[in-house]
Amino acid sequence: MKQVLQNLRNGETRVADVPAPCLTPGNILIRTHASLISAGTEKMLVEFGKGSLLAKAKAQPEKVKQVLDKIKADGLLPTLEAVFSKLDEPLPLGYCNVGEVVEVGSGVSGFKKGDCVISNGPHAEMVCVPKNLCAKVPDGVTDEEAAFTVLSSIALQGVRLASPTLGEKVVVYGLGLIGIIAVQLLRANGCEVLGVDINAERLAFAEKFGAAVCNGGTADPIAAAGAWTDGKGVDAVIITASARTDAIVHQAAEMCRKRGRIVLVGVVGLNLNRNDFYKKELSFQVSCSYGPGRYDEKYELAGHDYPAGFVRWTEQRNFEAILSLLKTGRLDVKSLITDHFAINDAASAYNRISTNPHTLGVVLKYVEQVDASQVLTVNRFSVTSAGKATVGVIGAGNYSRATMLPILSKTDARIAYIADLDGVPATHLAEKYGVEKAVTDYKVILDDSHIDGVMIAVGHNLHAKFVCEALSAGKHAFVEKPLAMNVDEINRILETMKANPGLQVMVGFNRRFSPHTQKIREKFMGRSEPLAMNMTVNAGIVPPDVWVHDPIRGGGRIIGEGCHFIDLLAYIAGSKVKTVAAVQMSRGVAVKEDKMSIVLGFEDGSVGTVNYFANGDKSYPKEMLEVFCEGKVMRLDNFRETVGYGIRGRRKFRTFRQDKGHAAEYAAFISRIRDGGPEVIPMDEQINITLASFAAMTSAAQNRMIDINAEYGDKIKF
Repeated sequence: MKQVLQNLRNGETRVADVPAPCLTPGNILIRTHASLISAGTEKMLVEFGKGSLLAKAKAQPEKVKQVLDKIKADGLLPTLEAVFSKLDEPLPLGYCNVGEVVEVGSGVSGFKKGDCVISNGPHAEMVCVPKNLCAKVPDGVTDEEAAFTVLSSIALQGVRLASPTLGEKVVVYGLGLIGIIAVQLLRANGCEVLGVDINAERLAFAEKFGAAVCNGGTADPIAAAGAWTDGKGVDAVIITASARTDAIVHQAAEMCRKRGRIVLVGVVGLNLNRNDFYKKELSFQVSCSYGPGRYDEKYELAGHDYPAGFVRWTEQRNFEAILSLLKTGRLDVKSLITDHFAINDAASAYNRISTNPHTLGVVLKYVEQVDASQVLTVNRFSVTSAGKATVGVIGAGNYSRATMLPILSKTDARIAYIADLDGVPATHLAEKYGVEKAVTDYKVILDDSHIDGVMIAVGHNLHAKFVCEALSAGKHAFVEKPLAMNVDEINRILETMKANPGLQVMVGFNRRFSPHTQKIREKFMGRSEPLAMNMTVNAGIVPPDVWVHDPIRGGGRIIGEGCHFIDLLAYIAGSKVKTVAAVQMSRGVAVKEDKMSIVLGFEDGSVGTVNYFANGDKSYPKEMLEVFCEGKVMRLDNFRETVGYGIRGRRKFRTFRQDKGHAAEYAAFISRIRDGGPEVIPMDEQINITLASFAAMTSAAQNRMIDINAEYGDKIKF
């Protein structure tokens, strides 16, 4: 199918072929009839992409600081690679979509096949959208009108936050599509409106809908507002402009009466002058998109609605309110349409928006016949791939983009597929790394008899499921950590392995494969006493609402990432974890478990501590390891430098760049599934590490030491 994409590195806007989306529970599959280009938001993204690297840096100073911190911690080359990789990732454009329901997923009610619906889906021939981000189009509303629903809801949410009452005088500053729609909504609320813009045609539109107007390019908006209100000041200002200047907020404050309200819907400079707000006791609020529910995963993705009695106007109910206004004719969007383009000519549409000041509402039209295949051939099979291990990758997220595909593509493997529910990143990675096919249905990989192994890089809660499905399909399985989220999942994997003998299951414990780790282990070979080890992890802050903290989806950072460092210490010791005692912060922080100290006792008598702290500075090295034994010390600094103290021979080992062992890890897995042989990492070791991460969580929560065998010995079904 066709989809409109933007490249933020070179500014190219293109219509790309991508695999059609796969229907999932709680979602609705829609064939698009029309979509509206948001001339403000999307124009801003396109212009950002066309800017130089210097211009991009100036536009996002907070990102520059993050880059500088990463350079200090990881080095220049890895940082530049990460930045350019991120900029290369195509950005889907669009969020104002209308089309016909093709199919509804399980758990969806209120929608059926054949319904005409709006959604916040992108500019694509087919979209798969959560049910709470859709609304049915009533009879009498055309596709072109309905395409304005989501954008109009942005205006509606700004108006709701301004709390207008009958007879109030409100300024709308910025008369693009959202601004002109806000004018109409305010007029429908019984308000008088003053529209401010520098575009004469847009001022004329506002006048048509009953607003007084001021040309901000030739007149003083503050003086105009004063004259309009007989010097009393306006009751509220809704800013729908897009500009970098701080003057707009200042002018809005000057326009207001005492205790007036200012609502920011657009994007303007926000270096606020305290005195502007102090002397009048003004209120200032930033409006968030379409309304309550926005960016709440439980509402948007899981489909949990807010009770109407407590949250009257959610995103979806705002959509429905706009559609009702369109049906009754109280909102006119037809006259705002200035251009029509076919989806295949979308690049010309964006060029028109960027170069023609007369352009306002631009509608993209779609054909009825759509290629709904969920498989897209990107690169043809090469005969030079014969005899290589053939793999498929499930998951095209950040890890696959930044680590797995760049390294896996350099191994002696044929990468036949990359699968993701979102066909855009799957296609991008396939194009960039020579993958043969991009797919949105991972089962295509499992059903292909030529696939030897499956590389799994998806959400933590899906790891065990995909491992079992891969094994049942006769494929070796490589899974990014963690192996599982609980004991039941471990047992499910073990049972599936018994039913499918001879297949590898390997967890991505890459740090044991690092040359730094190998050097440290080598220096303590033949030792006559146990090791004492200390691992400090400057993990970095992850906000509490991010999925990794969700006990169902992510399992927490110790199970999801802390297992890496437990494995590292176990590998260096050459011994399994026997006991675990952990303590976490008890109060004063939103997330406690990612500020944890874990003391590990090993079967050979070694001891180790993992200090996993998420409250440090990003410029400090992320991972530091010290190993003590027999009067010697080895110190590892962020997998870039290892220094020995009391060590004979070469005391310092340094790699050109940070090396956490990923390349050696993937090479070992690919070699083993091609040539056969024993497990790369014995399964009992992988389970021991996983159980130790569970034990750390339990120990910290219950304030007790845990013996792994006593706690889990009779629960694991080897």
